[in-house]
Amino acid sequence: MRGNQSWITELILLGFQLSAEMEVLLFWAFSLLYVFSLMANGMILGLIYLDPRLHTPMYFFLSHLAVIDISYASSILPSMLENLVKHEKTMSFISCIIQMNLVLTLAITECMILVAMSYDRFVAICHPLQYTVIMNWRVCTVLAVTSWACGFFLALINLILLLRLPFCRPQEVNHFFCETLSVLKLACADTGTSKNFLFAGGVFVLVGPLSLIILSYLRILWTILKIQSKEGRKKAFYTCSSHLCVVGLYFGIAMMVYLVPENSQQQEQQKVLTLFYSVFNPLLNPLIYSLRNDQVKGAFYRALRKKRTM
Repeated sequence: MRGNQSWITELILLGFQLSAEMEVLLFWAFSLLYVFSLMANGMILGLIYLDPRLHTPMYFFLSHLAVIDISYASSILPSMLENLVKHEKTMSFISCIIQMNLVLTLAITECMILVAMSYDRFVAICHPLQYTVIMNWRVCTVLAVTSWACGFFLALINLILLLRLPFCRPQEVNHFFCETLSVLKLACADTGTSKNFLFAGGVFVLVGPLSLIILSYLRILWTILKIQSKEGRKKAFYTCSSHLCVVGLYFGIAMMVYLVPENSQQQEQQKVLTLFYSVFNPLLNPLIYSLRNDQVKGAFYRALRKKRTM
């Protein structure tokens, strides 16, 4: 591998093969979305940090989700925006490997954080009297650290498997960033081990967590239906609906990209789905949690009033 690796020092990201005018238009559109995404997630982080009423396990996990969204968008969009205005869409092999590993780490960590958030809602609604005992800060910290560690180690194993391969084929990556499956196609050796690991990892971090989330919300739904107060049922359902929207978007797109058998006709569709997740999802998450969450909106209005009185 060491001898062959020197054959590729730079990669070409093919992207979507659009006209120059369309690429300039997309550059400005994606730039605005990126700025809005940073502002929205930054606002969520700021409100959680400044407002003591949001110092609860639910918003502790939401702050991690905001950090992941900022990091995910920042790991892909700057290089993609640069390539949209460049004639040669190139990236060094080392930068490609770093981007690929970072994106995989963040994607896996987000899966785990969403599971932790569903567990938090399960305890809050199904065991409200024991909530503060079960979801203490030690448990929240362990869940968060475990989520990040899981993302780091699974991505590290994937990196080790990938770097053992010789890369000596034409250096064109048929994607707008260094996506793992697209990079594997450049290897001039059997990639079965890496692909099997990605599929097994996909089952572990997508099917497994999604099953746990579904089970949690089935229990939550059963508990909500037993609440006699109509207002209580509405409040409980409203609290969980935001998380369900995020879970549906995230897991639905990820499973279509990584668990559906690949063929040439679906490749362009998968790039569009990945683009949606990379560009729109980091912006949608804070919008969903802020527009559908009275506590976040209340914190925002309190922050505005406090600023006006200063």
